[in-house]
Amino acid sequence: MKKQLNMSKFFISVLFLFFFVSESTAQQFVQTDLGGKATVDSIQIEIQFFSENTIRVIKYPEGQNPESNSFSVIKKPEKTPFKIKRKNNSVSLKSSAVRVTLDLKTGKINFQTAKGIQLLAEKDYGVNFLTAKYPSGETYRIRQDFVLDHNEKLYGLGQIQNGKLVQCNENIRLNQENMKIAIPFFQSNKGYGLFWDNNSPVNFSNKAEKTSFESEAGDAADYYFMAGGNADGVIALMRDLTGQVPMIPYWSFGFFQSRERYTSQDELVDVVKKYRDLGVPLDGIVQDWQYWGTDHKYWNGLEFGNPLFPDPERMMNEVHQLNAHIIISVWPSFGPETKPFKELDSKNMMFDFTTFPQNNGVKVYDVFNPKARDIVWKYMNDGIFKYGMDGWWLDATEPDLPEFKESNYNFKTSAGFYRNVCNAFPLLAVGGVYENQRKVSDKKRVFILTRSAFAGQQRYGATSWSGDVNSSWEVLHNQIPAGLSLSLCGLPYWNSDIGGFFAAPHYPKGVKSVAYRELYVRWLQFGTFCTLMRSHGTHTPREIYQFGKRGDWEFDAIEKYIKLRYRLLPYIYSNSWAVTSEASTMMRALMMDFGNDEKALTIEDQFLFGKEMMVCPVTEAQYTANVSDTKADFSAIKTRKVYLPAGTSWYDFWTGDKIDGGQEIVKETPVDIIPLYIKAGAILPLGPEIQYSSQQSDPIEIRIYPGANGKFILYDDEKDGYNYEKGIYSTIEFAWNDKKGKLTIGKRQGSYPGMLAKRTFKIVVVANGRGVSDKVSEQVNTVVVYDGKELVLKLSCSDIG
Repeated sequence: MKKQLNMSKFFISVLFLFFFVSESTAQQFVQTDLGGKATVDSIQIEIQFFSENTIRVIKYPEGQNPESNSFSVIKKPEKTPFKIKRKNNSVSLKSSAVRVTLDLKTGKINFQTAKGIQLLAEKDYGVNFLTAKYPSGETYRIRQDFVLDHNEKLYGLGQIQNGKLVQCNENIRLNQENMKIAIPFFQSNKGYGLFWDNNSPVNFSNKAEKTSFESEAGDAADYYFMAGGNADGVIALMRDLTGQVPMIPYWSFGFFQSRERYTSQDELVDVVKKYRDLGVPLDGIVQDWQYWGTDHKYWNGLEFGNPLFPDPERMMNEVHQLNAHIIISVWPSFGPETKPFKELDSKNMMFDFTTFPQNNGVKVYDVFNPKARDIVWKYMNDGIFKYGMDGWWLDATEPDLPEFKESNYNFKTSAGFYRNVCNAFPLLAVGGVYENQRKVSDKKRVFILTRSAFAGQQRYGATSWSGDVNSSWEVLHNQIPAGLSLSLCGLPYWNSDIGGFFAAPHYPKGVKSVAYRELYVRWLQFGTFCTLMRSHGTHTPREIYQFGKRGDWEFDAIEKYIKLRYRLLPYIYSNSWAVTSEASTMMRALMMDFGNDEKALTIEDQFLFGKEMMVCPVTEAQYTANVSDTKADFSAIKTRKVYLPAGTSWYDFWTGDKIDGGQEIVKETPVDIIPLYIKAGAILPLGPEIQYSSQQSDPIEIRIYPGANGKFILYDDEKDGYNYEKGIYSTIEFAWNDKKGKLTIGKRQGSYPGMLAKRTFKIVVVANGRGVSDKVSEQVNTVVVYDGKELVLKLSCSDIG
């Protein structure tokens, strides 16, 4: 009996201990309004629902009080319903979209859909804080490890010039440099994204055993998990978190001519005149550096100190009278004799690290100081903008550091040591210009072209370019995945220097070399389908008349694609509205629209321009120059392999041939042709042939590609200014019912001052040889005058072909 009693006491003690341990474990987790928090292995862990799809995770050593210093995230957490379930040593928090599970023993966090589909998991004990002692002080190196599926594919990380779209099996140091845009964000083909919210240099690593972000400085591991379902959904969540995209001006989608540099205002204006005399379309002209003077002590003085630019207001007026627009180069650094330098330096708003141009006393200003940003804008406004400048070329916003020095990171900024904030430099530099110009005037949309970027920069409507790239075929190829990778981070506007910036290393004869002319033509063809189309570079001029005259293959090919760009303006502008209104993306990796096609997931040299048109640039030399390097052999027929994704049929833009998807084909590529394919069901609006964007855009040719139902929303507004934010714009929906052969042109929604009350639409149902190529179609199915009321058009079977 005594033994039985002792055994009973034993089981009661064990049971008591079980409940004590369970209760003790449960007490480690505390529910909060946003989610919950717990301490595991001396690490404080917080889980916060910012929305049903977006979860913030913060980890830091127990007893610390980390500061929230995000420059990128502007979203405030929504009130999100969630349920908590405790089981053994884990706690699950579930919204309507995502289940987050925290292991209270190891600190591991696991992410699934609400239905239990596995998305992403941390490693057990996956966070690491290593004390780092720098001359600027003590901080942490912070690493978080994740475990991915063995066949999972990752995209993003900014603009990485490694020629890859899928960033797997890579080790990449994410720090801002000329030609590298560093964004610690990736998204997976499984339909989720992850933003590592840290502004210091970050090391990204993807290996079989783990994927990790490691920051060189910080006080907390701070990241956002976004369950978007697909690439568009992830991008929408990233923009919801870091800012939506404003409209940029209509004219900025035209053709830009630039070079390093126009040496006088007369030379610049003369370039625009020559384009007008030739009848070649042009909308933008760019003035690069040294309009302030050639003495670097006056570097970037934000005024026209060069005697060859004696009357900047007259220069801008002449450009405007020629129906063009002008943008100008501005740097975040100043020479010691400039007015901005003297004021900024007197207020301790300058950095001492070496920048370009060296040995001239030039210094970079502290963009992290809002008062410094206002001072810089004051001089931009007084010295340039007030004369009528249309936009800004914000150069070297990394900023430009010709040589790496560890000591650079130890400078103190107004937001902390440079090491802790450096990657956000371009975001603050660009944001200061955007926000200040909006305060001055809403009549002109802010247009900014900039060499660097960071997460959230899309909210300033800035267009990034790929930096001072070399002129080579390999570099041309690498621009495609570089631009697509940036788009997959949520930044939709991007371009590269058409022809490559540095021509001399590969083509010392420049434009006089037929080999370079072939590269330039192919680069310009690619540039036609970038969000900005801009010719620029050094060592050799790039204007169309430098490539001969009409009848010369180079001139004709260049003119053909510039004119095609202008015909596409209604399509491009409508897609830019989708970027603003629907968080869409214009330059689209194939994985965005064909996520179920395994082959499409890894293709890095094709992309969609909008959701209807697939672009397949030619990125290899195809013609052989002779010994004198002045003529090329065009006798052989050249080709390019193209993959047509499965799930739809495709139309050859040039011929109208209909081809089944899910196969690789070979397309002939004479020097004036790159493969372009349109999805079945697409509705493609093409404008008339014009010389500049503000010319009359009527009639519009509406090409219908049968084989599937389709829809397209044609957008229009005043084309500049911000009245669209007040709802002052119009949309017209086109819907194609393939089975019935019926096109419905919906009732026009909205209006704006100067809108055409009546529009002429030339309807073309594409077939072999009809509604094809860059030319205005002579054979059309019907012509309608649209007055804003709904129209339903029945097209016969013979029309459909």
